[in-house]
Amino acid sequence: MDSSILSACDSCTSCVLSRTRKKVVFSRGSEKARLMLIGEAPGASEDALGKPFVGRSGKKLNFLLESVGLNIHEDIYICNAVKCRPPKNRRPTKLEMAACRPWLAKQIQLVDPLVIILAGSTAVEAILGIKGGITSLRGNWRQWEGRWVMPLFHPSYLLRNPSLNKGSPSELTRQDLLKVKKMLERS
Repeated sequence: MDSSILSACDSCTSCVLSRTRKKVVFSRGSEKARLMLIGEAPGASEDALGKPFVGRSGKKLNFLLESVGLNIHEDIYICNAVKCRPPKNRRPTKLEMAACRPWLAKQIQLVDPLVIILAGSTAVEAILGIKGGITSLRGNWRQWEGRWVMPLFHPSYLLRNPSLNKGSPSELTRQDLLKVKKMLERS
């Protein structure tokens, strides 16, 4: 990633989250990936380390990605809709999402992914503008700006619903990720 973009993002004060962050959480993974995952906002572990999805949710995400044969270092670029941690891990506000939108747009432009995974309802709202339950949206392909988009349950939801039985959120997410992998293989 262009170091000037990272430096500018590190200096961002466009919203109140800049006052309480430890680190700006920009990305991890490959900038050459054809697959991008966009989450909600950083949690405490991410705020401390400056990387998205590195806490318990990140471990769950890594496990699921690897379980379908995706390499977490080469096959995917991971970021969040909001780059700074909201206090007490609350949901980001519309103003906070809007303040971070230019950074997210730059990431999408620079990576230029074929497929985007939206992890959770906040990411769906940030990209597709759709508010509402992720349950009815997950697993269904959408088109957005010439890209394939797949909404998924957020890994933190999967941690709260740990069953791996058929029809469980984790198993549904694994099936959704298999659809993503097949789309990448076809294109």
